[in-house]
Formats: sequence, structure tokens, C-alpha cells
Amino acid sequence: MTKQIQQYSITFAVMLYAVAVPILEINQTHVFNPDWTPHAKIHEVWQLITNTAIGMLCLYLVWVKKQLKTSAILSIMVTGGFLLAYTIKHLYGGSMKYLDGSEKTLLGINIGILGFGIASTLLLISLALNTKQKQMSFRA
Repeated sequence: MTKQIQQYSITFAVMLYAVAVPILEINQTHVFNPDWTPHAKIHEVWQLITNTAIGMLCLYLVWVKKQLKTSAILSIMVTGGFLLAYTIKHLYGGSMKYLDGSEKTLLGINIGILGFGIASTLLLISLALNTKQKQMSFRA
């Protein structure tokens, strides 16, 4: 995986959590959901703003500073955080289903799990390759 492919992989992940998620959640199912408590809504908006800000920093690090490792780590923290929250949802009563029982899926897989699963995999590969490239440059 070349550095440019690594840059695009990180950018893909950032676009998911910093752009697509806010688009999917600033509506009646999340931010403007009348069934949500005001306290839950403020946490949701805070998470959206924070993740978008982290994403903008990551894009700057990737495309301007060429700091792929830091950007990949930050992005793994965001995408991996979602995957962990999904994994432990039984502990706090979480669900990816809406109140009407529907769920956004693609190919029968929840879109969050599918998108962030692919993104996290690409980020981990990018991080591993970045580390390997650094090791090889020290040996040369």
C-alpha cells in the first residue's frame, strides 16, 4: 500500500465519521428526535462536533503535514470507539435499531458496522504499513 493509498484510506474513514455520520444524524431520528431527552441530545451534538473536528485535524495531518500515523491512530480511536460501543451495547441497552424497529443496512449488515468495520481495517493496515515502512527506512 503506497503512501497515497494510505492517505486515501484515512480520508475515506474521516469522510465516514466526520461527514456521513452528521448527515445521517442531524434529523428527526437523532438530534431532533422528540423522544430523546435534552441531556442525550447535547451528548449527541457534542459527539458530532468533536468527531468532525478530529476528522478535520486528521485531513490536515494527512494532506498537509504528511503525518499518516497520527491521523490513522486518531481515526482508529473514533471508528474503533463506535465498534466497541456496538459490541458492548447489551451492557447499557444500546441498539442500532430505530424506535419503529427499522435499521439502516447494506447487504444485510448494519451500515455503521459495515462502514466503520471497513474503515477500521483500512486504518489498521495503513498503520501497520506505516510502521513497517519506518522500520525498513531505519535499516537502509
